[in-house]
Amino acid sequence: MKKKIIILGSTGSIGQSTLDVIEDNKISFDVVLLYANNNYIKLIEQAKKFKARNVYIKNANFYPKVRNALKRTKTKVFTGNIKINKIITTKIDYTMSCIVGLAGLQPTIEAAKISKTLAVANKEAVICGWEVLSKVLKKYKTKLQPVDSEHFSIMELTKDSAIGEVEEIIITASGGPFLTLPINKFKNIKPTQAIKHPNWQMGKKISIDSANLMNKVFEVIEAYRIFNFNKTKYRVVIHPQSYVHSMVRFKNGLIKIILYDTDMKIPISNTLYGNKTIYPANKKISIDYLNKLSFSEVDIKKFPSIKLIKKCLNLGQSTSIIVNASNEILVNLFLEGKIAFLDIVHLINRIFKDKEFKKYAKRKPRSVKEIKLIDSWARTKINDMYLKY
Repeated sequence: MKKKIIILGSTGSIGQSTLDVIEDNKISFDVVLLYANNNYIKLIEQAKKFKARNVYIKNANFYPKVRNALKRTKTKVFTGNIKINKIITTKIDYTMSCIVGLAGLQPTIEAAKISKTLAVANKEAVICGWEVLSKVLKKYKTKLQPVDSEHFSIMELTKDSAIGEVEEIIITASGGPFLTLPINKFKNIKPTQAIKHPNWQMGKKISIDSANLMNKVFEVIEAYRIFNFNKTKYRVVIHPQSYVHSMVRFKNGLIKIILYDTDMKIPISNTLYGNKTIYPANKKISIDYLNKLSFSEVDIKKFPSIKLIKKCLNLGQSTSIIVNASNEILVNLFLEGKIAFLDIVHLINRIFKDKEFKKYAKRKPRSVKEIKLIDSWARTKINDMYLKY
């Protein structure tokens, strides 16, 4: 029987990678829904290629173009406020959630209600929406599978272990483009430098997060939400080669690691097939490359963002929502040349001192509406701080 598939964010890099994996064995999959925001041209192409039953284009301005392009096919086209669980009434085997930003939270929650497995590559769904999403997963008995390489690795390394057996969980960071840059030159970092990651080709936002290690702050929060391990067990170390994504140290003295190529199709394939099929593009491991693997401690002076991890985990359930929203605003300001590279973390730290911070940080949001309210407060506050800076 074919696996019924939904892809939220099908035109993005993770969505396209998921479809690439499916294409290798199209006969085994039934693409029930492809969901996109603006890239209607790519959505039309995907719908035709994979004979999608349904497509959803969030930007209603493009709805006529998608509808007209697919009018001679069996694909139904949707836009507007219709919920996913109204479009699809049957149980879905697998949903890939990879819409970028907080915009992905609501459709992820809707898809979780009708899916047997929810594969998550949208970090906001976890770091901002966990209070709501986790209850939906439990109510509808939906299995969560993380796709980001760090969390996929933790899942694989700990799946046969009891919570009490784990001593430490190490998440690796490449160190980005400024790992070897002297600290006295950080004040002169330009956006054009910060978006040039040595190992990955990514969008500007995530490239900046990687350059100052803010992405590791969010990854630790995400891991803490998904897994049941104590918050004190997590640590970040530098691993420039990006070949080991996570390590787990056990109380029996063993340290387990998983090595795999920097290819997101590997965790995607494993979550799709349940580890039963090897992704065919997996390359042979080079012994020469393995001999060059290295690890080191994070230089806190260069990467003060790492100090935000404890604050996010200890200052209130919604602190991560506030930090995520603030970071988005500040990264954009940096890309526009309005603030310096180091100002991103500096200004985030200022919001903790605001007289209203505790009131919002301590909230335990029970709906997407409440999450967006906290997010909106943080964006307004950080913009005010920037204008007075």
